[in-house]
Amino acid sequence: MSNPRCFFDITISGIDVGRMIFELRADVVPKTVENFRVLCTGEKGFGYKGSIIHRILPGTLCQGGDFTNNDGTGGRSIYEDGYFEDENFDLKHLGPGFISMANHGPDKNGSQFFITNDILQSLDGKHVVFGHLEEGFDILRGIDDVGTDGGMPRVSVVIKNCGQLS
Repeated sequence: MSNPRCFFDITISGIDVGRMIFELRADVVPKTVENFRVLCTGEKGFGYKGSIIHRILPGTLCQGGDFTNNDGTGGRSIYEDGYFEDENFDLKHLGPGFISMANHGPDKNGSQFFITNDILQSLDGKHVVFGHLEEGFDILRGIDDVGTDGGMPRVSVVIKNCGQLS
């Protein structure tokens, strides 16, 4: 079985800037990948389409996935109670472009995720890495450019469309 690939079409300040493509590591964390994949496709009637990147720490990470409140306090998984457990911490935050669950504490994963802009070893063992950026590093840099030290984006960054490629 091959690992699925999903995409985000991103706008910054209302301008289409392109597509980010992620390889998702179903071979390592299948439950986490299935959650993200389904939220990309919207096949359960909810998901990432139209949601914002609500937190951008330049040189560190950008965070999104709160499609209920758009401020980092909401979101939910595809699983029954809205959260699911940490599968494992086998994959690490090895550099720019790794995508990981932004949890609400141990074993409380919902829909929020972050994409690294650097090596973030301090997050290893705390957040489940489930994939990496294959294409769109220029878009990741563009997102990083509109962040602030406090994390609030200077302009809107929106996941205009998303889905699965393979």
